[in-house]
This record gives sequence, C-alpha cells and structure tokens, in this order.
Amino acid sequence: MRVRQVMRARVSVATPATSIHAVAALLKDRDIGMVPVMDNGRPVGVVTDRDLTIRLLTETGWSADGPVSRIMTPHVHSCGPDVDVVEAARLMGEYQVRRLVVCDSDGTLVGIVSLGDIARDASEELAGQALGEIVEYR
Repeated sequence: MRVRQVMRARVSVATPATSIHAVAALLKDRDIGMVPVMDNGRPVGVVTDRDLTIRLLTETGWSADGPVSRIMTPHVHSCGPDVDVVEAARLMGEYQVRRLVVCDSDGTLVGIVSLGDIARDASEELAGQALGEIVEYR
C-alpha cells in the first residue's frame, strides 16, 4: 500500500507570517495536530500542538499575536506519495514524529500522512511498531 492511499490530501497550511494565535485556532477548529508552514509553495517548517505548548508557553515576552515562524519546527520530515506505508512508518520511527509531510518530486505539498492514517487504513500493527520507535527515549 502506498502513502497516497492513506494520506490526507486536504491540508490546512500557514505562512511564516501567520500569527501564532491563528495557527492555534486552526489546529483547534480542524482538530488536527500539525500545520505545514509554506513559503513560495514549499514547506519551510511545521507547527504542532507541542510546538505551541513547549515553545510559546515557556518563552517570556512572546505574544500569540507574533508570527508562527518564532515557534515552528524549521525542519520538515517528508516522504513522497508513492512511498510504501511501511517505509513511511519506518521514517516516523526514525525521526520520532507522528506525521510526515507528503511532497511530490518537485517538493510541492500534496498531503500529510499520520500514524493514525496508517493505523486506520493500512495496519494497526505497523502503526503500533512505529509508535514504539517514536516514543523510545534516545
């Protein structure tokens, strides 16, 4: 099974200038855990609910009205849509992330694949193995 068969193609995105508050509202309203941050059509970072909690709430003097670029994770872990879901799960375990941005060969965002997508549409066992790698202390 390929990533394109389980990924979510409708993706909410932000820009580096989008306010932290707006991204937090998007996460809540859409009931999602990650938003890719896009610049010139390419992912330049991601913002997770954890980024909001850890980075925003621990920094004094930062406002939720500031740009999301202040708290985003600048490294984007990704895979292609034709990658096997087993490889996607392996990458999640290796990078210790629950979601991968899915980009085509040109680097254009085409979706997001999550551990939940793999569990729901491919294999609960595979997702469970990946989760074990994700939460492993290194």
